[in-house]
Amino acid sequence: MFTLVLLIPQSVLGENEQTSGEPSLHLNRFQSIHILHTRNMSPTKTPNGIPNGDTNLSAPDVDSYPYNLGSYSCKVNTNSKDCQTWFDRGLIWSYGFHHEEAERCFRYAVHCDPHCAMAHWGIAYAGGPNYNKAWERFDEADLKRALHKCHLATSKARELAIAPLEVALVEALCARFPSEREGDYQHWNRTYSEYMDQVYEKHGDHLDVVALYADSLMALAPWQLWDLHTGAPREDSRTLRIESILEKAFQRPESLFHPGILHFYIHLMELSSKPELAVLAADRLRNLCPDVGHLNHMPGHIDLLIGDYRRAIASNIEAIQGDELYMKHGSTTDFYTFYRLHDYTFPIYAGMFNGQFRIAMDTVERMEKSLTEDLLRIPSPPMIDWMEGFKSYRVHVLVRFGKWHDILQLPFPNDRQFYCVTTTILHYARALSYSVLDRVEDALKERDLFRVSRMKIYPSRFEFPNSWQDILNVAETMLTGELEYRRANYTLAFEQLRKSIRYYDNLIYAEPWGWMQPPRHAYAALQLEQGNVEEAAKTYAEDLGYVDSLPRAVRHPNNVWALHGYHECLVKLGRHGEAKILEPQLILALAVADIPIESSCFCRRMQPAANQSMCCKSIG
Repeated sequence: MFTLVLLIPQSVLGENEQTSGEPSLHLNRFQSIHILHTRNMSPTKTPNGIPNGDTNLSAPDVDSYPYNLGSYSCKVNTNSKDCQTWFDRGLIWSYGFHHEEAERCFRYAVHCDPHCAMAHWGIAYAGGPNYNKAWERFDEADLKRALHKCHLATSKARELAIAPLEVALVEALCARFPSEREGDYQHWNRTYSEYMDQVYEKHGDHLDVVALYADSLMALAPWQLWDLHTGAPREDSRTLRIESILEKAFQRPESLFHPGILHFYIHLMELSSKPELAVLAADRLRNLCPDVGHLNHMPGHIDLLIGDYRRAIASNIEAIQGDELYMKHGSTTDFYTFYRLHDYTFPIYAGMFNGQFRIAMDTVERMEKSLTEDLLRIPSPPMIDWMEGFKSYRVHVLVRFGKWHDILQLPFPNDRQFYCVTTTILHYARALSYSVLDRVEDALKERDLFRVSRMKIYPSRFEFPNSWQDILNVAETMLTGELEYRRANYTLAFEQLRKSIRYYDNLIYAEPWGWMQPPRHAYAALQLEQGNVEEAAKTYAEDLGYVDSLPRAVRHPNNVWALHGYHECLVKLGRHGEAKILEPQLILALAVADIPIESSCFCRRMQPAANQSMCCKSIG
């Protein structure tokens, strides 16, 4: 363990503000603080459970808090040291998208100092919409609860705020919760961001203002900041403004220790054509707040996009440790469960690209322990709508690794209509399994059941942020393509697989992608089986990002499946020089995989390859 001494400006929210409107600083421009090295800084607190209620919370002993959130602090106007501590915890949890725990911490801050305006502000900030849960995602009861408590909190904050910066932040947040119900949620978002624009113009040297302003702009176009196909900012977004203010903030060294700025920059750049630009932010965020699972998870978004699958796994194992600590001391049925489950998906998804069956399946089993019936039956927010998709991950892993007989042994849910997505995905996988096993008639029957089941999926179900019907367009065309292939209708088969690829490419950005296995892997493998080596090589090169023809988000650099397929194509085409260049990368990928890799898809029937060069034999 080492101690790093930094010089970080510590501004006070509105205390003794200067006439210029800028926040004043402590007596010294810079204040020395100590940061202990990440995971080696274990909390000295005695683990204690915390209450899950949302009103009139009595604050527990501040030193008994079981979570190590790091050392970030945003000074607010309070004479209570405990209030300041709880406020900092609430803000860090907010930046980490754990809004329930953030709200509890802000309420503890209010208990310690009822006159702290920013503690009341925090309750409203944590209780409202966010990048992953826009107003449109609130059900009726959820919306009513949120508006009620946020009105109360902002009203109290408005009474108490005196300093100019606090007043400005409170007034901005009041615009996010209009006193009367309106149907135009986007108007609420725009008004809030316009207020935050004014706050930023006066107080833009305050890093928390930068983070909150960026957050308000991102909420105008959540998950729609860039056009994935052109790489340009979307016309209906403020993407360039977000980029400008965050990159300006990065000119200050202390910004590299700000959890909100780092988090939001990753979200900004992950949809761009150059996610590599966020690698430094991702590396800075790793273990900055050791027990905040979502913040440890976030670097994995960049890791996946640049093909660093091992690091994506490692970061999310760290995230899961924090999540499971929260399960021990907090709630297992609050909305943050969605984020916890999301963290499990990254070792699964990255393990699939790495050819690591054990990591993927072990993580599925850990994840499934949180997918309880009690959780999924919660009506508001409707947990089944948000989370049923996680129940299909076992099936996706088994398909990826060609476990056809295991798939056929999986039971259907007892309540097939309640678990309508799970039922549909299992019909898909069974049809695919029968097809590969040459039981074509059984496959056709299962495909018909898949189609019937698909039509029974409730419109409210989604795999954030995609609708299930859009996702299942990929599945149906992929299944039809493989079925027609088994029936020797090759022209129709490849036509359907190309259609599946188009559906896949046009899903809304998400990590993991809305459909877990790229259709290009099946398409290229079957093209190789038919001897169409040039077409297969082109497809693998696109998937790996070796040619600049695909949106950045649907390329999968360094994945072992396409590396193996592309290398095989290069050898068959006599392009031995290129194959030799690729060889070290492939050797490493094969060494990481825990199963033999012979093709990019287990749907391909392998035959001994004739006239292979030693280059290919030494690897395969």
